[in-house]
Parts: sequence; structure tokens; C-alpha cells
Amino acid sequence: MPAPRPHDLLFTHRPDAFTADGVRPDWLDPRAPLVVRRAATPPGIVPAGARGLQRNERCKGHLALDAVASIVTPRMLAARAQAATGDLPCIAALRALAPRLDLLGVDWGPTGGAGYWLACGLPVLRATSDLDLLVRLPRRPAAGVLAALAALQDGQPCRIDIQLDTGAGGFALAEHARGGRVLLKTDAGPRLVDDPWEAA
Repeated sequence: MPAPRPHDLLFTHRPDAFTADGVRPDWLDPRAPLVVRRAATPPGIVPAGARGLQRNERCKGHLALDAVASIVTPRMLAARAQAATGDLPCIAALRALAPRLDLLGVDWGPTGGAGYWLACGLPVLRATSDLDLLVRLPRRPAAGVLAALAALQDGQPCRIDIQLDTGAGGFALAEHARGGRVLLKTDAGPRLVDDPWEAA
């Protein structure tokens, strides 16, 4: 099994393995995956977050790596995007954008509520839900690729939030497109950097 990376979804074969400050949330559905988050942890421990069906049901915690039964990556969810059914704006946008993202030849996938829904089917999406997308770019792409990614956000039926992941950290495409320094989220915490690809 590959090492979990931020934004991957984890299914566990031990429902009690995830805890937040030593306590398992009583609202957490045993069918629900956990999302890998950014944080420094000892070997064998994965920083993870849990979500329930309501917006106020979110928490951060940890999971032992040996409790992970399977990993679902955003890239794996991208393969399900065009077959996704439903008339919610975020799902309609996902279906429309999937072929355009594939043509760019980047490692991409849905995260957030849309990714969670594709992975487990639990009803977490609403008519007002954003579409969160992750694009993994371990090397600096051509300027045309970043411009094409930014253009995907125009004319969609919902707000699109695209996060770029360099492998050393993640940042918002919209923030990078404005110019200047960007907030790079890393395992050691957020950092303001001039160049996210040089920051490692």
C-alpha cells in the first residue's frame, strides 16, 4: 500500500482507530472515510480529519497506519467524475471540467465534499456546495498550464477552488494567480513563500 498523502481518503478496518484528543466522535459514520491532512506525526501515525453529515461535524485527529484498510486518492476519484450522476451544481461542474483537466495531462482529482461523496455516497453535498479540485504538480509547470487551470473556474455553476500540491506543500491557485507571495501549507505549518516550487 502506498504512503497516504494529503487529501487522500482512508477507509479503516478498525472503526475505533481514529480519535480526536483520545475520543472518537459519536457522529462519525463507520462507512465514512477519513481525509489525510498536513501535520507532522511520528512514524506509523497518519494525521487525519473526520467529517459528518452536518457542517459543524468536523474534527482533526490521528490514525494508526496499520488500521488503514484502503486508500482512495483524488486521482482515483477523477476516473469516476464523468460517470457521476445527479443535478447538483458542483457535480455538473465536475462532469464538465473532467475532460478539460484530462487534456491538460495533469494529476488531478476532486476533493472536499464532492470527492467525499464520490468515495462513499454519504449525503454531504448541497445545492450551494463548492467544487474543490486538487492538482498535483511536483515540478513547476509551463505558464500555459497554470493559465488553463485558472480559466477552468470561469462560467461554472458553482464556486471552483483549485489547490496545487508541490509534494512539499499545497497552495491556492487563485492566490498564486494574483501574484506576490502565497501561503504554502506544509506538514510543519503554513509559510508565506515567493515561489512554492522553490520552497522545499
